[in-house]
Amino acid sequence: MTVLVTGANGFVGRVLCASLAHAGDELVAAVRRARASSAIPGAARIVPVGEVGPDTDWSAALQGCAAVVHLAARAHVMHDPVADPLVLYRAINTDGTLQLARQAAAAGVRRFIFVSSIKVQGEERALPYTEADPAAPRDAYAVSKWEAEQGLWQIAQETGMEVVVLRPPLIYGPGVRANFLRLLQWVVRGVPLPLGAVENRRDLLYVGNLADAIGRCLHHPNAAGKTFLVCDGMALSTKSLIEAIARAMGRPVRLFSVSPGLLRRVAHWLGKGAEADRLLGSLALECGKLRQELDWQPPFTFEQGIRATVDAFLKGREP
Repeated sequence: MTVLVTGANGFVGRVLCASLAHAGDELVAAVRRARASSAIPGAARIVPVGEVGPDTDWSAALQGCAAVVHLAARAHVMHDPVADPLVLYRAINTDGTLQLARQAAAAGVRRFIFVSSIKVQGEERALPYTEADPAAPRDAYAVSKWEAEQGLWQIAQETGMEVVVLRPPLIYGPGVRANFLRLLQWVVRGVPLPLGAVENRRDLLYVGNLADAIGRCLHHPNAAGKTFLVCDGMALSTKSLIEAIARAMGRPVRLFSVSPGLLRRVAHWLGKGAEADRLLGSLALECGKLRQELDWQPPFTFEQGIRATVDAFLKGREP
């Protein structure tokens, strides 16, 4: 199958392209700029499309493609400097996605995989999320993803193109950035962390497992027209995650215990409430639907994923 992958030179895109090429798919890699296209494994064609938005021309990239995996997006920004973030998120994540989907349907694309986010369903709660839970987006990023999902289902109804939506939690792996990278940096530097009393539960997703799940959704007939939560299937506390990182690094665990309630109050006072919520809060997923209906199992264990992530991080620190 010939597959267009958008955001092909990104953190997930590179891994996905290698995985799909290994499975025998022919890849068309869409990138913003030609100079960013040098490290895309397995791509038969690389097509610069410019900025993703409501006016992007996807015709050259879509030529001959039977399926699309849409990864390109404006990622979640913790402290967004934009005056009205929702306008920009909508332009890229909503309008840009629907522009691609309309052109894909017109070009005869059979299946469209959209990588959304569990944030569409909420940020934090005690019980694991399932696909049956209602949407409850709390920020501009999540709203833009939710609106894109709704638009895709409308396009699917109008055109017959098969849409599949995946909602992952935090994705980690070699090259990970943002909060997970900060954890890696804190552990390798031996920074004492006041998280020893944190007993939350958060699901994660190794990038190699996400790539494999996308491949299954591309080819399995039961995937069409469905939304799936996808995760490693091993919810961890932040404390347990830090301990796993330290073991993989061969470093001592430097944790001490402070009341999570006190940590939240201090963090909010310092303007770091959102970061604290992600370290202290729970965000668990029930991912059985994907496993049952598509007979999918994560090919990589959590330990393998952490090892690969840590090894790449340490290698990147070498002089």
